[in-house]
Amino acid sequence: MPKKESFFVNRIKSIGYAFKGAYYLIATEASIKVQFAIGIIITIAGFYFELSTTEWMIQILVIALIMAFEGLNTAIEEIANFIHPEYHKKIGLIKDISAGAVFIFAIAAIIIGLIIYLPKIF
Repeated sequence: MPKKESFFVNRIKSIGYAFKGAYYLIATEASIKVQFAIGIIITIAGFYFELSTTEWMIQILVIALIMAFEGLNTAIEEIANFIHPEYHKKIGLIKDISAGAVFIFAIAAIIIGLIIYLPKIF
């Protein structure tokens, strides 16, 4: 029986796998690239407009959530394509619902951005 790896070693490996997945998303997925670029621009704007601690926390949370939702959407699409590579109406619906969830949060993120930045701009 092979020796079981320690909890610590397993956690380090898990972090490595997560980093690999995040890198893959940013390197290969157009929607994540767009969200990442917007995140960088908004972060620069945050420094320029001197956001409060609360505004920073909200902004970081929104950036992280939209990128996480995009990642989950990509994972759902990859699973759907793996299970049923050719077009299928039900798979298309599943992918549309997943994309719709990202869209709903993207609208919320835009509204949150407007609430934070419009008073600072005007």
